[in-house]
Amino acid sequence: MAITFGYARVSTATQVLDAQLDALRVAGVDGRHVRVEMASGRRQDRPVLAGLLAELGDGDTLVVAKLDRLGRSMPHLVGLVDELERRGVGLRSLSEQIDTASPAGRFMVHMLAALAQMEADLIRERTNEGLAAARARGRIGGRPSVMSPDRTSSARELLAGGKSVVAVAAVLGVSTSTVRRHAVVSIGAGGETG
Repeated sequence: MAITFGYARVSTATQVLDAQLDALRVAGVDGRHVRVEMASGRRQDRPVLAGLLAELGDGDTLVVAKLDRLGRSMPHLVGLVDELERRGVGLRSLSEQIDTASPAGRFMVHMLAALAQMEADLIRERTNEGLAAARARGRIGGRPSVMSPDRTSSARELLAGGKSVVAVAAVLGVSTSTVRRHAVVSIGAGGETG
């Protein structure tokens, strides 16, 4: 038998659930099937939501007062809605008037998915443009190397003198991969012995 479940969430103990619980009750959700959680919407590890998702079955419906109660990021929400749809579970969001049992509701979800993808693409594009502009000005991102020109020169000399990569790394206080990346390339395979 299909069951209509409700999910209500607040981020902190100072927030009140009353408005969400009232909206779920007015929407016809039996109080025995309402799950309540206090956790940030950004957290992926929400045990009450995870338990509810495990409890939902084919034909059931999940009702929330607002979509942001399920999660704050669009990609996370879209992934959750896709999972529910694959499992035959309907989703109703009262505030946004989305009901995936209807063609209009499913269309809304697909629009949300398209917007989430566009948002991700725009972020990636802006990031790449920013990195390219920084490189054009001579700035390279990332953590500064621990291998200064003097350290690299010392490492090369030690390796050329017969020291192992492990020994050189220990002397310089760096990892063996750092020594290999900065010093071994120019002296050949002879200095790579461990």
